[in-house]
Amino acid sequence: MVKVDIFGLAIDENSRSPILMLKDEVSNLVLPIWIGAMEAMSISVALNKVPFPRPMTHDLLLSMIKGMGGSVTRVEVTDIEGGTFYAEIVVEHGENTRRIDSRPSDAIALAVRAECPILVSQAVLDDAGAPYQETETVLKRDESSKWLDELEKMSEKDTKYKM
Repeated sequence: MVKVDIFGLAIDENSRSPILMLKDEVSNLVLPIWIGAMEAMSISVALNKVPFPRPMTHDLLLSMIKGMGGSVTRVEVTDIEGGTFYAEIVVEHGENTRRIDSRPSDAIALAVRAECPILVSQAVLDDAGAPYQETETVLKRDESSKWLDELEKMSEKDTKYKM
């Protein structure tokens, strides 16, 4: 497994779908994962630490895990098959470790809130990663407040992605 960071968000020129960009700083590979508009918004909101009066879905999930005595220790993007990425949320509960199947977008939205590492299998990076090119239009993590503006223009009906 390779530790990656959220590098930024891009918009697919054709489908107008959000693309989450994960980057391995060591190899300089970027892993693009097409996600839904709602998941992109959830990740962006967590990165920007936007407060809500009531818990959003990923906040609720983290609260439930913590309330039952567990902690999210990491998320892992484990596989890619036919263009669909697979991930697992790793939860520690006492002496037990649980691995929970998840869409990468949901796992990463949870990881941002839990402030835990995001890992990607080397096989996934080898298969779907690409060298980062400065010419790509990516709103980088340090520009994450701009994500909200871009995502506000989108409708969930306008995007198509594989679950």
